[in-house]
Amino acid sequence: MMRLFCAIVLAWVTATIQGQDARIPLVYDVENTGSQFALPIMPERDQLPLIHELPDPLEGVTSFADWSKRRSDIAHMIQHYGIGQKPTVEPGQVKARMEGDTALVVDVTVGGETLTLRSVIHYPKTGFPPYALMIGTSMISLPKQLFENRPIATMFFQESQVNDYSQWRKHHDRGEHNFDRLYPSLKDNGAYSEWAWGLSRLIDGLQQLGSKVTKIDTRHIGVTGCSYAGKMALYCGAFDERIALTIAQEPGGGGAAAWRKSHESKENVEDIDKTDYHWFLESQRKNFRGDSVYRLPYDQHELCAMVCPRALLLLGNPDYTWLSDAAMQPSAEAANKVWERFGIGDRMDWSIIGGHGHCQLPEVQFPIVEKFIDRFLIEK
Repeated sequence: MMRLFCAIVLAWVTATIQGQDARIPLVYDVENTGSQFALPIMPERDQLPLIHELPDPLEGVTSFADWSKRRSDIAHMIQHYGIGQKPTVEPGQVKARMEGDTALVVDVTVGGETLTLRSVIHYPKTGFPPYALMIGTSMISLPKQLFENRPIATMFFQESQVNDYSQWRKHHDRGEHNFDRLYPSLKDNGAYSEWAWGLSRLIDGLQQLGSKVTKIDTRHIGVTGCSYAGKMALYCGAFDERIALTIAQEPGGGGAAAWRKSHESKENVEDIDKTDYHWFLESQRKNFRGDSVYRLPYDQHELCAMVCPRALLLLGNPDYTWLSDAAMQPSAEAANKVWERFGIGDRMDWSIIGGHGHCQLPEVQFPIVEKFIDRFLIEK
């Protein structure tokens, strides 16, 4: 009798969880589900309270219905204080075409200026179209063997077509990038807002052309990158809800590592004082340097949380102290509470393992990456 009772209870719990899971989407068809909400008030720095612990990403949230508004507020805070505005683009401003069988070309026209994005799609040798797609920010550092036997297409987002800043080669300065021709009033933006904007325009093009032309299933798009491009992948995934899976590999400070926790580190790590400010608003350094970081009304765990309810995997490498993985760990734990709050905690995870080179995924991390790729890109 007890076994029967337990079986009934287990079946009820399972059905309840599955029902909740079914009600919470894995991905959306629009870039920003919170576009209808009014902008929250953004106080000046001296009006912001000191917050020593990581801010609560679920403030004011009592159910999943509240999350879109809260996510929208977090997005506006990150843009206002951290990276600059990611402007909205109307459908009529985007025109997409295919050059040959594999090259996606997207023209974005704003204020009489046109920016052209071009990216080659590499189709898999297995499966049938439409294919899932993994987009690499700059490139894909994940091993090729994770994709070559799966029905997943790949393409690279050439971020220099939008903002050509580089730590290693000649580049333009603020106000001189292609993005700035379209949006001269946003010349003070950090690169991450502009790069996120550019990747979203590629997705616009894929949606506009449709799967019969592109052979791509736009409800199964992933984004990944490593190091500075790991940050890029995280910002792109956080700010575009059409991305089903985000894999941020060794993103370091300014990515998944919490600014507050990096500031408290006794080691030389990438913190809010020691990062590359071409990537962020110069006002972030002015307003939140040193102990003023505790006035920042958000932290990087909330950037991670913006991906919810979609899938997020964070990969760390503690051998490289600069990456501040000791600050990514508590940030990941704090972010995961958002997924857990909605009963979908298995859609977010992290793995911090050393013993390998920077951006060289060790075999011990293959299984967790394969798990996320299989579940959220090809629904295996």
